[in-house]
Amino acid sequence: MTSWFNRLASTSLVALLFLCLAWELWLAPLRAGGSMLALKALPLLLPLFGILRGKRYTHQWTAMLALAYVTEGLVRAASDQGASQLLAMVETVVAMLLFAGCLGHARATAPSKAVKSAD
Repeated sequence: MTSWFNRLASTSLVALLFLCLAWELWLAPLRAGGSMLALKALPLLLPLFGILRGKRYTHQWTAMLALAYVTEGLVRAASDQGASQLLAMVETVVAMLLFAGCLGHARATAPSKAVKSAD
């Protein structure tokens, strides 16, 4: 079960990273030719290797980071129009999957779980 949550977190983190870049550079940028909002993908690079390696602590703090992307997606889904609104909805769903995967992995790898399973 642990590996399933880790795969969910890894996949959704990479998907969110590419979605943020594609959205702000090609699909629906605020300005023609791309916008500086593409820099919002940079914080997603910080937990990348820890998530891919299955580090519990990285999953814990990445869950909190994911909430910022959920919030941005909800705000832009309510305020933007057209393709940007659709991309905001997709960002919200992917960020929620990242949140769920990180929390699931952190919970499944909790030290208290290891003690109980040894009994």
